[in-house]
Amino acid sequence: MKKALPIGVMDYHKLISENYYNVDKSLMIKDFLERKTTVTLITRPRRFGKTLNMSMMAEFFDITKNSKDIFKNTKIMQTEYASYINQYPTIFISFANAKGHKEQFILSIKTTLQDIYEKNEHVFSNMSQFEKSRYNRIVDALIHDNSLNTISESLDFLMKRMEKYYHQKVMVFIDEYDTPFIEAHVGEFYDDIKSGLASLLHNALKTSPSLQYAMLTGIQRVAKENIFSDLNNPAVCTLTDQHYSQYFGFTETETKAMLEYYGLSLNDKVKAMYDGYHIGNMEIYNPWSIINYIDNKELRPYWVNTSSNKMIKDAMKECDTSFKQGYEKLIETGKLETLVQMETSFFEVSNTPNLWGLFVNAGYLTTEKTNSLQIDRYILRIPNQEVQKEFQQLTSYYLNISSTDLSGLCDALLFGNQIDFENYYTHILLTLPSYHDLQNENSYHVMFLGMCAWLSHDYEIISNKEAGKGRCDIILKAKSAISPSYILEFKYSTNKEKIEQLSNQAIQQIQKNHYDANMSGKVIYIGLAHCGKDVFITWRNKDKQ
Repeated sequence: MKKALPIGVMDYHKLISENYYNVDKSLMIKDFLERKTTVTLITRPRRFGKTLNMSMMAEFFDITKNSKDIFKNTKIMQTEYASYINQYPTIFISFANAKGHKEQFILSIKTTLQDIYEKNEHVFSNMSQFEKSRYNRIVDALIHDNSLNTISESLDFLMKRMEKYYHQKVMVFIDEYDTPFIEAHVGEFYDDIKSGLASLLHNALKTSPSLQYAMLTGIQRVAKENIFSDLNNPAVCTLTDQHYSQYFGFTETETKAMLEYYGLSLNDKVKAMYDGYHIGNMEIYNPWSIINYIDNKELRPYWVNTSSNKMIKDAMKECDTSFKQGYEKLIETGKLETLVQMETSFFEVSNTPNLWGLFVNAGYLTTEKTNSLQIDRYILRIPNQEVQKEFQQLTSYYLNISSTDLSGLCDALLFGNQIDFENYYTHILLTLPSYHDLQNENSYHVMFLGMCAWLSHDYEIISNKEAGKGRCDIILKAKSAISPSYILEFKYSTNKEKIEQLSNQAIQQIQKNHYDANMSGKVIYIGLAHCGKDVFITWRNKDKQ
């Protein structure tokens, strides 16, 4: 009988003891010990195996456990580091549940700390009077205080007691350490909690003499000045770093082996849907997507439904002109070369490089290094078809257009349905929150170009490039012979009475300048003439000139 798929399994002991399929990432322990970095932060998108890996690390080092059977068939036990198993007092906490409104959020953080204290209750015996006083103050605050301002000593004191009890310094593993900061930012109470959380981590990771090594995972680096400043050589491993690049997500070899175990193959369609992440020097697949594809045997998006994109959306509201220009180029060409900063959170330093970094860290874009001498300059691209679907939703939000209308409009183009196209486009204009930005031909051109994000899988999108005897506004060149190609020309007038005439002139311009040169198959000309939210559309097949 085949091993069960580890859908939603985040506990390493359960994964092994209950015989789920396991992709062996245990050599991560070897790298961790050999690097000897006091504090390591690894940033990865959601659903890339961070929690399971942290659970594995804690299971291996935890001095209160006997994990030899759990690790008996793993790669780490074939190395000289096998003797390190269950040799360290270990703290493993996750802030994954730190969500909701402010009161619920604070309760979640405190419950997490209470659970860690209860688990290690035995280390609080034989304390001095000063330690008892400190312990009582911490516990009382964890139970009764309704803020996070009194939690700063919680981890530091626990680590001190664990070191005294076991005569060994402490390993600390914190999963989703940035979730509280992100959720508080989204919930608009970030300023109320950042000091308490930052102090908690600062005291445990920066000033505690009881720390052996610590590893944190999250989407991005946050509260940089409060937590990470002055640490001795902290390692921040982003998606562009080679360190630990093979341990989060599945390599192509691992993906192929897993698919074949369950009777499937790593074909071009699977690659197009789920491949494409470039992490360090590795090509990586999203494990959540691969596991769910195996379970359902249906090629469709899985990752995009796993977490909120509200933070991305909020960030896009604050974007400047350079981001808008870059976003439109990304939609048009599928790639963008730009400055990307991945070690500072956007909500702390709101600029375009940090916003692109947020897109990369959250998994919406992946990077390729350029030949530029600038250290933080990368080529960005959408990794695969699965993420492309999510980009369509983001673009809908970015343009303030209903995703239903955008989907309908794009389907109308894909299937050559003139009436549906006219209805959806007219409705989109009528329902736009404001038309004050739609004041010239180019503004409608740019808006429609943004909508083309929904078409990039099926069409090559060409904008303002030489074609025939001039520059056409937009050409949609079908990638499949089944679908029609399009040439679109935009016009604008302040006089509503002239838009029908201008729409016909747009068609004549397309024909006169031979914008369809070098285009084969079915080609449709569309002239769109606008006056505010009014539009006149002329639709003409090339073979009916």
